[in-house]
Amino acid sequence: MARVIIEKRRHKSLANSFRDAIFGFWLAFCQERNIHIQLFAAVVVIVFSLLIRIPLTELLIVFLLIGGVISLELINTSIERVVDLVTQERHPMAKAAKDTAAAAVWWFSVIAAVIYAIIVITTLF
Repeated sequence: MARVIIEKRRHKSLANSFRDAIFGFWLAFCQERNIHIQLFAAVVVIVFSLLIRIPLTELLIVFLLIGGVISLELINTSIERVVDLVTQERHPMAKAAKDTAAAAVWWFSVIAAVIYAIIVITTLF
């Protein structure tokens, strides 16, 4: 029976992990138009929600939805970058990977918009 040697993996410090994550967000912010659109929409939604006095529980749901959309956009961006790293050629599988990742953002955004509409309607009426 073969012996498995397990090497202890050295992790970077928590501070370095946070620094790298913030840099990743900043990089996406600087290079991706959709992040700008989503952050602008998030500010509009938050301001509007505060103006119509959405209850705290629903406001927390709104923040969760905003976080979900932006998180999925960051994952979509990373998938697109990895696909571009693997191949610069047009390939049906590369297109499918990119399109499917974009669809995840779109689908969550649609669901988030429906939930937000319900929250606004129930708050106003």
